[in-house]
Amino acid sequence: MTWLLPRIVAGVLAMLAGGAAGYLVGQRVQAPLLGVLLGGGLAVAIAALADSLRGARLVRWLRGAQQGPAPRDAGLWGEVAYRIERAIRLREMSAAQERIRLSQFLSAIEASPNGVLMLDANDQIDWCNSVAADHFGLDPQRDRRQPVTNLVRSPVFVSYLQAGRFDEPVNVPNPRDGGTLSVLVRPYGEGMKLVLSQDVTERLRAEQMRRDFVANVSHEIRTPLTVLAGFVETLAKLPLTEVERARVLELMKQQTDRMQTLVSDLLTLAQLEGSPRPPADRWVSLGKLFAQIEGEARALSGGRHRIAFDAPDAAQLAGAEAELQSAIANVVHNAVRYTPDGGSVDVRFALRADGSGVVEVRDSGIGIAPEHVPRLTERFYRVDGSRSRETGGTGLGLSIVKHVLQRHGGELEIDSEPGKGSRFRLVFPAARVRYLEPAVDPRR
Repeated sequence: MTWLLPRIVAGVLAMLAGGAAGYLVGQRVQAPLLGVLLGGGLAVAIAALADSLRGARLVRWLRGAQQGPAPRDAGLWGEVAYRIERAIRLREMSAAQERIRLSQFLSAIEASPNGVLMLDANDQIDWCNSVAADHFGLDPQRDRRQPVTNLVRSPVFVSYLQAGRFDEPVNVPNPRDGGTLSVLVRPYGEGMKLVLSQDVTERLRAEQMRRDFVANVSHEIRTPLTVLAGFVETLAKLPLTEVERARVLELMKQQTDRMQTLVSDLLTLAQLEGSPRPPADRWVSLGKLFAQIEGEARALSGGRHRIAFDAPDAAQLAGAEAELQSAIANVVHNAVRYTPDGGSVDVRFALRADGSGVVEVRDSGIGIAPEHVPRLTERFYRVDGSRSRETGGTGLGLSIVKHVLQRHGGELEIDSEPGKGSRFRLVFPAARVRYLEPAVDPRR
């Protein structure tokens, strides 16, 4: 209130000064009292006009953008201008801080791996992050203020949103790629809703694969167990000749070996999935690997096939020796098993122009139809289940090969045609291939 007393004093002094001036003028025209009244009134009017001009400057500043400082007048209007400007600046500072916090909050939501969609009380889109836009096929800018049910027309989603029971999430088909979204709605504020979406396609696929895996393992083990149980009952209840007994025992041994092979392959897969990646500085001689696998292949063939191995002695692969041996052996053994008597199996190593190394296994076997090739590395997938069991296959060999190659940064390539044999290529990246003798490096 420091402006009040000076304002009163200034008004009184202006009125006295105007009255005095009016008195002097009034004496000349023989009307001093009238001069005092007119002089005082005129002085007050001039003071009021000056005061109004100061107020007008403040009003003009308020009507503008308030970018510059407020008018710096003394007295009442100076005090009012200062208070108003201070309040405006504090409000702007608070608004700027709120914008920063909102921007940081939205940036955090934008970084979320899940979709976030904000709806108002009328189910119109207030905001969505890029993940939600991708999930629901929205445009974050163009589709704002649009009813979400006009844009996301999935009957499951619309029914879920309109029912108003949001205790559990609901699975909704992904309109973009045919996958599956898990959608959960959380009400907040006054009728507003937060829609959270997550792509669960891979999770559902993995769960289905686990269920199929358990079912397949159960089936694969139950079959030989059933056979063994039948043979045990036969030995216990029926009088058999020595020849018949020997035959039954041989069949029981085959079923036992089959279960042991299956368990061994399952343990190998579990170890591959749960262990760290093989080192890239532990080098394995390819010639040594080929020598071991060639011996196994010839024993498995029993002289029924023409088998040829060709690997440069100086070639080496970086990785886990046991895994590399298992992957190459699985492919070679399959080639021997599925090649008729008198056929050929050729195994060789070569370098590509980009420096990657290729172990190629070519056979003259029965071949594989094109529709089966993409699924060959699936667990327990068999082109011909009865033939696989006859040859002792578990349906896990190529799955093991795929896992080994992935762990070594490589890939499996398959070319096959029914009746014309198959070519399996185990491709290893250049970083895991080297020659001990650069002088004979075929890349040069």
